[in-house]
Formats: sequence, C-alpha cells, structure tokens
Amino acid sequence: MVFRIEPKMPAHAYTTYQIASPVATHYRDGTCDEAGCLAHRYGWTTTVDESTTLGQGQAHYIRKTSGRRFVESREAGLTTFTFEAGQKCFTTHKIPLERPELYVVRGGDWRGNPRGEVRHHARPDTWVEDFAEHQDRIARVVNG
Repeated sequence: MVFRIEPKMPAHAYTTYQIASPVATHYRDGTCDEAGCLAHRYGWTTTVDESTTLGQGQAHYIRKTSGRRFVESREAGLTTFTFEAGQKCFTTHKIPLERPELYVVRGGDWRGNPRGEVRHHARPDTWVEDFAEHQDRIARVVNG
C-alpha cells in the first residue's frame, strides 16, 4: 500500500520530473558471476511447505526440472533444499548497460498524464534548468 496525500488540484495541473533508467533499455540479463551473486558463490537453501499447492509445485520444479544439485531434508512439515556453491541460482540478475539516463518531463502526476505531455532532455543540465525554472514559477505564484 502506498500512502499518498490527496492532491488539491486535478492531475493536469501538475508536472512530473523524472530521471529514469528503464530495465527494458538500460539493463541486460547477466550471469551469477557477473552479478557477484552470493548464492552462487557460497550456496543457498530454499525451504518449501509441501502441504500447500504452491510448495508442492516448487518442490517438484526443484527435484525434476531445475537441473541443480541439492541435498534435501525435512523438518516440522517443511522441506529444505540445500544447494552447493558454483551453480546458477534462481534469480534473474540484471546488469546495467551503462547507458545515459533519460531526463523526462511529463504532464500530470501519479494519477496520470491527461494531456499526454512528454518532453525529453538530451542533457542533465537542461533538465535541471527546466526544473529550476518550473520551481521558480511556482514560488512566484505562491508568494504573489
């Protein structure tokens, strides 16, 4: 749950300044080695509750499909799989592509951009200048 203060004005009265590095364009999938994955380096455990449908599915995947080496133990109705070091973990690691961030100005706020206003700045300094000018305009209106 995100708590937000109810805005005093409609969405179109706001402007959102954002610096973004979208996962789709600024990252690639990487190996455990590239990511410095501790599970890969030292091994890890996964505990599942096989009394549930989810736990049964997870245990089946680990035993029959995962292709990973493990030792299995049971205690208090739970199954613990201990995986040895040096094998791929279950996480999809994201490696940054070192692309420059996107400097975006959008109309609206978290509720939406009703007018579809979007501007992209090519350089961070022009984005900062735009932001400062916007804040100055707001201050002049508030202070009369």
